[in-house]
Amino acid sequence: MSTPSGFDELIHPSTRLSVVALLAATEWADFPFIRDSLSLSDSALSKQLHTLEEAGYLEIRKEGGGRKRRTKVRLTGRGRTAFEGHVAALRAIVEGAGPAAAAAGQTPEDAGATASVTQQRQHHAKAGR
Repeated sequence: MSTPSGFDELIHPSTRLSVVALLAATEWADFPFIRDSLSLSDSALSKQLHTLEEAGYLEIRKEGGGRKRRTKVRLTGRGRTAFEGHVAALRAIVEGAGPAAAAAGQTPEDAGATASVTQQRQHHAKAGR
C-alpha cells in the first residue's frame, strides 16, 4: 500500500501530532498550557516547537520581559493545511483497512470469527490439547 497524499512525516511522530492537534483547536496557546496538557518537559516541548517552527508550521511569539515573559504559539496557515492533510491521510489509511477483508471475500463479522477461531486454536495448542 502506498502512502496517501497529504501524509506528513514531520507531523506524524506522536508528540508533534499532539502539539499540532492541540493548536488546531485554538488561535493562540501559552507554552505552559501546551506543556501541561501534553505532560512534556520544557526542553522536550521547546525542541518540538522549534522543529515545527523551522518548517513554517508554527508562529512563536514572546511577550513581556523578565519573570513575566510569556511564550505564545499558534499554527500558521501552512501548519493548519499540513495538519488537515495529515488527518485526511490517516483516515484514508484506516478506511483502507476495511476493504482488505471484503477483497478476501469476508465481511468484518467473518474476519472477526476467523480471528476468534485462530485464537482458540493457538490457545489449545499451547495447552497441549
